[in-house]
Amino acid sequence: MHHRFFSVLLWGCLCALPTGNALASSDEPVDTRKLSCDITYAGQTQHVSVAPTSDPYRQTSIPIRNRFRFKAVHVQGDGVTPRIGIYVYFDTPQQPLLIQHVLLQPPYPQAPTGTPVNLLGEQRLYAGPLERELIYRCFLRQDTP
Repeated sequence: MHHRFFSVLLWGCLCALPTGNALASSDEPVDTRKLSCDITYAGQTQHVSVAPTSDPYRQTSIPIRNRFRFKAVHVQGDGVTPRIGIYVYFDTPQQPLLIQHVLLQPPYPQAPTGTPVNLLGEQRLYAGPLERELIYRCFLRQDTP
């Protein structure tokens, strides 16, 4: 009994140790570019623009013609680990089913000023009994005044 307790206690302490991903601090440069994605399904394209946030859990997924759901999050700010997360779900009658999760961490690719940065290239996902196709591309764009 004591051996198991100390193993769990040791594991809990090891999990609490800091890792290589330090939280963002005010000393680090802030990426002012906005995340934008072009999502195409059944010949229709939706444009989604996502501003940086320090609270990623408030970002909601958007429905794509009742077949898919798409969520993009650009996390940065004090007290959070900077990252970009992209989540694609296949919409089922029971609940959305995650079919892709992409996590990008800085440093993000750079491009000449004013040029959008293509983060992942064209992504093509297939899901459902009829293998429905969702296509998307995501970019970092400089915010224009």
